[in-house]
Amino acid sequence: MEEVYYYQETFNKVVAVQQFLTNKEFEDCSFTNCDFANTHFSSSSFTDCSFTDCNLSLIQLKNTGLKNVHFVNCKLIGTAFHEADDFLFQVQFTVCTLDFASFSYKKMPKTQFKGCSLKEVSFQGTQMQQAVFADCDLQLTLFNETNLSGADFTSARNYSIDPEYNTLKDAHFLANNLAGLLTKYNLSIIP
Repeated sequence: MEEVYYYQETFNKVVAVQQFLTNKEFEDCSFTNCDFANTHFSSSSFTDCSFTDCNLSLIQLKNTGLKNVHFVNCKLIGTAFHEADDFLFQVQFTVCTLDFASFSYKKMPKTQFKGCSLKEVSFQGTQMQQAVFADCDLQLTLFNETNLSGADFTSARNYSIDPEYNTLKDAHFLANNLAGLLTKYNLSIIP
């Protein structure tokens, strides 16, 4: 990847582990079966791009623009999304592994997570109004000072959300999964 600007390019089976791909601009590009683990994308920009079947674990996103980026069946373990540029930040995830990632203090209204593993993810101070967590595992995920107004947790599992420290107005939960809102009280809830 020697160029600075890429438009409508398709990248297939690219292996660039622990590389410095900084100050690059990708617009309407697709990445398939690529391995970018531990790669620095700092100060780069991705607009209207898709990543499918890629390993993006521990990538560096400091000041990186993620504008309408869709990740499908990707590994994003430990990714610090909170370091990405806030301007027009918009991401979607389908069947991705995002364990240990951080979205702290990001504005992510209407973000969709479908069939994802979100174990031990940080949503500290995140704005997630009307976000969707469809069939997601949220084991040990941190929600603190998070705006979850209108968020959909109806098919999510293993979440623990304290209503005293998060905004949950109009959020959607299944009646048999309400125990995740009462965790701090150490209650024995019997179905």
